[in-house]
Amino acid sequence: MQRAMQIELGRQLLSTLDERRTALAETIYRNPVSDYISAEQVALERRRFFRESPLVMGLSGDLPQPGDFITNDLLGLPILIVRRDDGQVNAFLNVCRHRGSKVAEGCGSGQKSFVCPYHGWSYGRDGRLLGITDHRAFGEIDRSAHGLRALPVKEEYGLIWVRPMPGEASIEPRGLLGGLAPELAAYGFDRYAHFETRVLQRRMNWKLVVDTFLEAYHVPILHRKTIAPLINGRSTVFDPHNGNLRMVVPRTTIDELRALPEDRWELLQHIAVIYVLFPNVVLVWQGDHIETWRVYPAGNGADESVMHVSLYTPEPAATEKARAHWDRNMDLLLRTVEREDFPLAEAMQRGFTSGAQDHVNFGRNEPALAHYHGAIRGALLGLPL
Repeated sequence: MQRAMQIELGRQLLSTLDERRTALAETIYRNPVSDYISAEQVALERRRFFRESPLVMGLSGDLPQPGDFITNDLLGLPILIVRRDDGQVNAFLNVCRHRGSKVAEGCGSGQKSFVCPYHGWSYGRDGRLLGITDHRAFGEIDRSAHGLRALPVKEEYGLIWVRPMPGEASIEPRGLLGGLAPELAAYGFDRYAHFETRVLQRRMNWKLVVDTFLEAYHVPILHRKTIAPLINGRSTVFDPHNGNLRMVVPRTTIDELRALPEDRWELLQHIAVIYVLFPNVVLVWQGDHIETWRVYPAGNGADESVMHVSLYTPEPAATEKARAHWDRNMDLLLRTVEREDFPLAEAMQRGFTSGAQDHVNFGRNEPALAHYHGAIRGALLGLPL
């Protein structure tokens, strides 16, 4: 985040605290319950958001060196993302061109080639078909036409976007970020190291996972014994950026800034910053590290989701002390949502099917929720974000 933006947000946050107010939407937003339970809607979301649109599938820190790779099956498509010898990132359908088996599983480092476990066909970091077991049985096969099927990919601002459908369509991160590009660039995410990723699966709509992060109204009540002593959930600042958004929540230490001139403010130590990178990524700045939640619909209906939860650190955790420190951060992150947020959200998902209500009401003090769901609805209707 740029220095000027930090000072402006610091002023806004101190003012909201002094006046005991928070960011407000213009009106109450009535969101239809069908948004969370409609099989027809989730089918449209899968196609529109998770097939046809570019998605953030990782950070640069996931692939620090040539031959480093990650895979992603959470879209219902097997995807392989790898850093080439020249430092660029490639993305492919993780499908052998012989019989369709995956050529890679999980993640790895320094992989020189990808070998199909079924018949041993091998592919380079650039996707080229390198070797065919018993190649004489296949005659004069055109190897140039049998490489891994490439997907559009773009790495910028420390983020990696992939469009899950093959084709020549370009990806323009600056346009996708809707004004947030300079702000995210200023963090230097490309310098952060991947610490850990866990995959979670829960019985709730994928958007309900995102909703968990989009208001601090519940923090003093639900999280009173965990994170409420650390952050002030009654005062937030919110800004929309096309379909994306930024919500800032002050930590209880923010009052320390009052004793300092503005040119000495280090705001990022005293806030949590929640970004939504439309449609399915929650990126959280937590004082000195980054958390990302990449959320996808799962199962056959609207009531199941799966997510990649990742923690990235300012530098690699090279010592036992550093690893223990970041383990504690990961534990707090997951303990809060898994023991407190998600059980309630799963109960809400069940309640949505009861017929008790046609709509849920997002109060004026929940502007990020209203903006996010308005953007979802508009995008499904084909409106520009």
